[in-house]
Amino acid sequence: MKYKVIGLMSGTSLDGLDIAFCEFSREGNHWEYTIHCAETIPYTDQWKKVLPGIESGPALDFVTADIEYGHLLGQLTKGFIERNHIAADFIASHGHTIFHQPGSRITSQIGRGSAIAAETGLHVVCDFRSYDVALGGQGAPLVPIGDKLLFSEFDFCLNIGGFANISCDASGKRIAYDICPANIVMNQLASLAGYDYDPAGILAESGTIDPQLLHALNHLPFYQQPFPKSLGKEWVLEHISPLLKMSGLPVKDLLATFCEHISVQVAAAAGIKTGSKMLITGGGAFNEFLIGRIRHHAVPEIIIPDSLTINFKEALIFAFLGVLRWRNEVNCLQSVTGAAKDSSGGAIY
Repeated sequence: MKYKVIGLMSGTSLDGLDIAFCEFSREGNHWEYTIHCAETIPYTDQWKKVLPGIESGPALDFVTADIEYGHLLGQLTKGFIERNHIAADFIASHGHTIFHQPGSRITSQIGRGSAIAAETGLHVVCDFRSYDVALGGQGAPLVPIGDKLLFSEFDFCLNIGGFANISCDASGKRIAYDICPANIVMNQLASLAGYDYDPAGILAESGTIDPQLLHALNHLPFYQQPFPKSLGKEWVLEHISPLLKMSGLPVKDLLATFCEHISVQVAAAAGIKTGSKMLITGGGAFNEFLIGRIRHHAVPEIIIPDSLTINFKEALIFAFLGVLRWRNEVNCLQSVTGAAKDSSGGAIY
């Protein structure tokens, strides 16, 4: 059986909408995938202002944004379909996270599935996280089952997006968790210097690591907590932003120190098993300075794949989560999220 699916992903770093047209096939217990075409569509300045402000606005603005953003996703996807002459079976959309507070059983990703379906005329699978949160889970990360079934040749799969998260097999089960903030902080710091992000880590490389700030970052209580655990921008605003502000350091030193913080936490997560391999994807894989620091600290061999996989692995896997939901098969693992049971999450329009 083959499935042709469009995966939609919008991360916390506000780079834009990732769209990937993917094909999946299964032989026995083995899944194969192909990314036929993909692109990132940058957000307009208006949406870059709207999306970060929704969480602190009134309820009516939240509902309105959910609907309008859904129509936007549908319109962008329809244009993608027309440009690439695509015949897809359905769409799988992550949406854009506004609230993620699993301890209070709250998670919300805007981008109304009904609006996407109305714009495109295709079935839509969306709202992947809320069922797991209702079952007492973290609702994140969701990518690990895709790592397990599509990228099984790697011991560790590390994604460096808004947050750095890792997945691997341990004691016969899949585990995964958010390691630390990444681009959500680094892009914000780069913006203080007039950049959207720090290309190749040039700014960070020009800076100096501050031992005092690095110690404070590495000793935040979250890093001693057992998994399952996940992070949201609320945690960053409460715990990371004050430390950076109080340090009084120039931007380049803040970037250098935060890159070192990420690399230390990644190395700690990977452990000391020799002969292992770690696949790194997400926008952070292009940060040569950061990758160099990870190579310096981490034991596993670091594998950087082709740019299509780096940029669109999350969109690919959410397309795959849509396939599993379509088949009513498990797409969210209890061992990863801490929920009461494995589940098949996602609403279908």
